[in-house]
Amino acid sequence: MRLRTPTTRTYKDAINALNTLQSNFASIEANRKLGPNVDRHALSLNEVIEYTKRLGYSTTDFNKLNIIHITGTKGKGSTCAFTESILKQYLNIPTSPTSTSTPPITKIGLFTSPHLKSVRERIRINGNPINELKFTKYFFEVWDKLSTTTSSPEEWPTLQPCDTIKPMYFKYLTILSFHVFMQEGIDTAIYEVGVGGKYDSTNIIDKPTVTGISSLGIDHTFMLGNTIDRITWNKTGIFKSNVPAVVSQQFEHPETIEQIKQRSIELNTDGLEIVKSLPSTIKLGLAGDFQRQNAALAVRLASIHLKKLGFNPKEIPQIIEQEGNEIVIEDLSEKFLTGLLQVHWDGRCQILKNKPGFDNITWYIDGAHTLESINVSSQWFKNELNNLIIQDNGKKKRTKILLFNQQSRENASALLSKLYENTSGTFEFDHVIFTTNITWSDGKYNSDLVSLNNSAEVVDKLIIQKGLAQTWSELDAKFKRTHTRKHIFHDIETGVNFIKSLTKSSENSEIEVFVCGSLHLVGGFLVVVDNERD
Repeated sequence: MRLRTPTTRTYKDAINALNTLQSNFASIEANRKLGPNVDRHALSLNEVIEYTKRLGYSTTDFNKLNIIHITGTKGKGSTCAFTESILKQYLNIPTSPTSTSTPPITKIGLFTSPHLKSVRERIRINGNPINELKFTKYFFEVWDKLSTTTSSPEEWPTLQPCDTIKPMYFKYLTILSFHVFMQEGIDTAIYEVGVGGKYDSTNIIDKPTVTGISSLGIDHTFMLGNTIDRITWNKTGIFKSNVPAVVSQQFEHPETIEQIKQRSIELNTDGLEIVKSLPSTIKLGLAGDFQRQNAALAVRLASIHLKKLGFNPKEIPQIIEQEGNEIVIEDLSEKFLTGLLQVHWDGRCQILKNKPGFDNITWYIDGAHTLESINVSSQWFKNELNNLIIQDNGKKKRTKILLFNQQSRENASALLSKLYENTSGTFEFDHVIFTTNITWSDGKYNSDLVSLNNSAEVVDKLIIQKGLAQTWSELDAKFKRTHTRKHIFHDIETGVNFIKSLTKSSENSEIEVFVCGSLHLVGGFLVVVDNERD
């Protein structure tokens, strides 16, 4: 790829270069057929170490970032957000009075994925995505360094000096995040695992302050395996010797607890805690009862982290130990309560009401994309709708709409079926809309949202969308329901405009729209409703 000179390269140039690193559909399918090949994954992780070495870092250098490492199937992103929000309350706060060190938290870094609207969301400092100028600067520092350094051909025959050979998309962003955080002087960092744990690109971390696992479930089976045992083994791969490990209660798969305990012993962690959900009396900034699990995990991760940094124990919530490694958290300080309340995490049980240009429309947005997350997300939407009906005694007319897509997963129909079953018997959708993840009606994506991971033919022919519509028709027939009108659109903008058009024909009606099935759909949707074209 030909790039402009360093003095003229722009953020758009950085994004265009980054997009060349995406795995295309053909290579993803080839990898899928190989299955969860351990040797291949181990080599990939070692390559991340080698790339960071070419940037001038050893993995032990990253210990100064004081990293909290978090994985899981459902809720790991929300757990990261809660943890970050709690720790922000301690920025520039002195540690224990007996400590002679400078304030240990001056800059908090967060690395997370995927992004919704902008790739810069993946690399945050003190709660904010890094700006375009910094992203561009650091992106090309890494790009140029990897273009002008080489690896030993004897040790690394797969790595070449040619500047067209770079780490793939997620791997590159992981490496970039370490470079950004080191250069920016981050002294507390939170890393969300991308996929799995053991062989994830983030798992080059040598000595985190603590590791955490949120709710586990079946996902990414072609990489991790198709049983909960194999997935649990992989997720617990982030456990480190002499590092505390904290795990959420596993309501969906309680059978994983014994394996987690065994893995904790095998990997010599500094203890294992299974943390119970926070009580309903504690107010959270994220909607959904299931968030109490994630919030409890975040509270314990933040507590252990602060203790390691030397903070006054009186500032740290107390725990009551129970049988079988289980703990209950109590006596949260004002800072912890504030952090839990002030957390913000777009695209997760998010409600947008009466946005400019969308009068009388309320959007209920959640990027649920696994069976477990679809289950809790659809229950959340149903509860929100029921509360509205109770408030107005059912007197208001409400048009109920589903905007759905799942372009990447083989079990898209199973996800839709779970959503249907959860809402069936309570209400019927008036309209269900199936779109692709293409952003605009002219067939273009915003640059940050370009996806090469899916078959272009499948997208263009709306094959998945037609299949989802067929699934809905079959469910309607099974449950003897015929009220719902089904629509298939080629892009998100057209789907949103159709919903907007219903405000003209639905006088005196409130329109309630549930947007879910994919974080990629949610990201594109948020761009469209905010009209943020490139």
